[in-house]
Amino acid sequence: MPPKPFEVARAVLDADAAATAAARSWRGGGTVLECVADLGDQPAMRILCGAVIAAGIVAGDRRLASAGVRMLAAHTLATLAKDAVKRRVDRTRPRSTAKPGKDHRPAPGGSEAKEETSFPSGHSAGAVAVGRALARDYPALAAPAYGTAALLALVQIPRRAHYPSDVAAGAAIGLAAEAVVDLAFGAATRALDARGRSAEPEPPPILSAHDVVPIVGGFRPI
Repeated sequence: MPPKPFEVARAVLDADAAATAAARSWRGGGTVLECVADLGDQPAMRILCGAVIAAGIVAGDRRLASAGVRMLAAHTLATLAKDAVKRRVDRTRPRSTAKPGKDHRPAPGGSEAKEETSFPSGHSAGAVAVGRALARDYPALAAPAYGTAALLALVQIPRRAHYPSDVAAGAAIGLAAEAVVDLAFGAATRALDARGRSAEPEPPPILSAHDVVPIVGGFRPI
């Protein structure tokens, strides 16, 4: 018999609490974790996308420039989506749950305080969206793209910025955002191709010997 939804939710929350307790007891690698996490911030991700676009333009590489545009579009959509969720869900970040009256459970709300907007992870959403977009255009880079995205997402747990479920939700948002962008770009490309084909002039008909009859002074097509 499959578990009931509330049982699954309770198991997820228990796992979040356990992860928070483990991260609280771990004191190593603080500076390194923060440096890695900074690479997943919105400015850093947008700079990366812009650099890919610029490199493609300078090199005359349309494929590379297009990949950069897709990466930027996916990151933008993922950011908008996670912001929409954050405005509707309040959740205290793991590093602040020790304060009186705070715990790890999410609840409906509209707080704009940074320490109350743990769900979902924006770093995870943005990193996964960008990584997936790059891997789609450059399958040979899929392993490093996914690996980097996973690192930027998972590092949020030991630094106590997010719970595991925050990271999972952010990753799902990133994947969904990139999929929507891919569908939109595919539809736009097909529409432009169809428009270009319809605008091409039709070639003149090719006449054969059977298509002409002799007239005075020359030949006339029939």
